[in-house]
Amino acid sequence: MSSTTAMTTKTNFTAGELNMNMYGRGDLSAYENGARKLENVIIHPQGGVSRRKGLKYIASIGSKARLIPFEFNTEQKYLICLTDYRCTIYKNDEAIAVLNTPWSEEILFELRYTQSADTLLVLHPDIAPQKITRNSNEVWRTEAWSFYSDNGLYCCPYYNFCNNQITLTPSCTSGTGYITSDSAFFEPQHVGSYIRINGGCVYISQYTSSQRVEIRVDKALSGTTATKNWKESAFSSLRGWPVCATFHQDRLVIGGSKSLPNHLWMSKSSDLFNFDYGTGLDDEAIDFELLSDQVNAIRDVVSAKNLLIFTSGAEWAVKGDNITPQSLQVVRQTTVGTYGKKAVKPLLINGALVFVSSDGEHLRQFLYSELEDAYQSTDLTLLVKDMISSPTDIAFSPSENVVYVLLADGTASCLTSYRAEQVNAWSRLKTEGKFISVSVLEEDIYFCVYRNGSYYLEKFDDTTYFDCFQKFTSVSPKTNWGNLSIFEGKEVGVVADGYYVGKYTVQNGEITLPEKAQEIYIGFAYEHIVEPLPFVHPNQVPYSPQSARLISAVFRIIGSKGFCVDIGNGYSEVPLRTISAETKFDEPLKIFSGDIELKAIGWNKSINTPLWSIKSDIPVAFTLLSTYLKVKTK
Repeated sequence: MSSTTAMTTKTNFTAGELNMNMYGRGDLSAYENGARKLENVIIHPQGGVSRRKGLKYIASIGSKARLIPFEFNTEQKYLICLTDYRCTIYKNDEAIAVLNTPWSEEILFELRYTQSADTLLVLHPDIAPQKITRNSNEVWRTEAWSFYSDNGLYCCPYYNFCNNQITLTPSCTSGTGYITSDSAFFEPQHVGSYIRINGGCVYISQYTSSQRVEIRVDKALSGTTATKNWKESAFSSLRGWPVCATFHQDRLVIGGSKSLPNHLWMSKSSDLFNFDYGTGLDDEAIDFELLSDQVNAIRDVVSAKNLLIFTSGAEWAVKGDNITPQSLQVVRQTTVGTYGKKAVKPLLINGALVFVSSDGEHLRQFLYSELEDAYQSTDLTLLVKDMISSPTDIAFSPSENVVYVLLADGTASCLTSYRAEQVNAWSRLKTEGKFISVSVLEEDIYFCVYRNGSYYLEKFDDTTYFDCFQKFTSVSPKTNWGNLSIFEGKEVGVVADGYYVGKYTVQNGEITLPEKAQEIYIGFAYEHIVEPLPFVHPNQVPYSPQSARLISAVFRIIGSKGFCVDIGNGYSEVPLRTISAETKFDEPLKIFSGDIELKAIGWNKSINTPLWSIKSDIPVAFTLLSTYLKVKTK
């Protein structure tokens, strides 16, 4: 068989990591711009890949945590850390307040939330919705919602759960008394609910029997006539509590509850906790349900160009520049369905929304098309089917244009999204332990991480490229360093006085270095990996050749201090400085930007073995822009 020589240039990685189903599609541009493996690297919208930042240790948090951002303005940014019945508020990485909450560790990732100014609304269908608030003196509180009350009328949403089949009879028009029903209806969980009857409003104060409850009349009734025309409060311990909420066109929007999963309520305009329907005027509250051939349980509501409703089986849009009870238009857009096992909320990214599909296996882009006058749903995981599986948390970093999706196995999938340039590139993150939760505060990216039986709060930091890293200093240089109990029994990497000095195992909370140092960084090492897809000869597209030999390779790198590559004979560190008479080997590594040309030998006869592979756990910066290969095939 004759051999041929080809020269190929890979200018970017904007298709990200692709799976094996793509190995026969060398004719696609995605194949040209994709990679076989991208681990612990972040893909830039411009096309290059960089070793991800290290994770700086912030605090030990004792138990599993859900992280929620709270941004009042650019200067006042807080991280809310929810743990088992506790809420810790962080500012500038310091805990400034601790509150009690009603949420156990088991339901933290079922909570949904929305923020308005200095108030965070937190919802769960089994627990009365709560408010976390701060005042101008940074005093924090958590308390249950309370709806607006107008002359005794409690203005929450109301509903008749028995389809007007039960007759109720009040015993009084004011003061205290009781209500009876003509058949078994009341349950002990009715206590705390409100009933609107005979033009008034009563509060159920005590359960007596299935046909009688004690009441307190808050708004006088017009009479004690028996009637089927009554309503009870839509949310209660019996009926369940709101699932989700958002703010849209100066209204508080509540989506779904356990008993009314496909209902949506909108408050009065500019009166957020007033759900009085009144006489249906333009500014009054709105109540409607999503009607279709199946029950669409509402899982999230999002304020965008329109009010968007994400349900278990479809996506809906409430259209209108000024939504009123008369102008309301609800139109089903797509029928994908939204993931419901965890509260993985849809994210607004560059004018489009991304959400996890109902099967938990796909990330979808939900985007309005003026041509179609409708929203369309595009699969962002079409080329990487195994990138999303059972997601647990999600966040978007605008400064990087990266979506972080945490998975049940403790890894993270990262999507670099830049719609204007049609960039949708995936990579994977791993750490010593498991990623549990993620949150973004402007340029700061925080994680709850489970390591060695404990939970830690950490954040991305490029001071050094270790995970869970800490900095220690000493007045005088020393070799023995203690207070390392969180690393007990584990191998850690150490940077001492600016030099990487290797790995050591922590014993009895200590390590001993071979030489004295005055400042060290210590943390868990992690590998970054960059591997290309099987080589495709330009004249043999779309198939890989039976065998290929890499003759030479040029790697263009920038802003890097280390480069470890395998071009056929094992991994080896490549020097990033020119040796001369003036070279000082005891100086710290300097940033290198330029081309590295390497020669190679040996034939490659397997598509599962890449022609080159970059891998290193040395804690230094690394960025690869492009490659130029000279390859012989036969």
